[in-house]
Amino acid sequence: MNHVDRIIGHAEQHCKAHGTRLTVKRKQVLMGLIQSDKALSAYELLDFCNRQYGEKMPAMSVYRILEFLEDEHLVHKLSLANKYVACAHIVCNHAHAVPQFLICRQCSKVKEIAIEPATINELRANVSEAGFKLISTQLEMNCLCEGCIEQAA
Repeated sequence: MNHVDRIIGHAEQHCKAHGTRLTVKRKQVLMGLIQSDKALSAYELLDFCNRQYGEKMPAMSVYRILEFLEDEHLVHKLSLANKYVACAHIVCNHAHAVPQFLICRQCSKVKEIAIEPATINELRANVSEAGFKLISTQLEMNCLCEGCIEQAA
């Protein structure tokens, strides 16, 4: 069983445990994100699915599928880039930490790292002191990856 099949198998089990289904089209979109080495927009995923599977999928379907996958915590939407990435922890059986995404502004490569709970608690307190309520703890940072830094040198 290859890496992608293993992740898809875990995703199927995750959905089944939550009373949902990972349909063929949902698998196709998720596979596109798993196989990509960078964040992809909905339209890039649409192009991938149309090329890879040879059938036309409406853009609205891709958006609905991405919303489903996000609700199931199988993908993350990156607001900074307006793109999506597969969750780096689909095959893990432990509680997940708050994700922080390092996004290369040049090549769209994304690295998901965990944030310490104490850091999030401090941020939440700072937000509250400023008179706001924290809606999402997901953090995204505009970065340059090592590969792009080396190319620029």
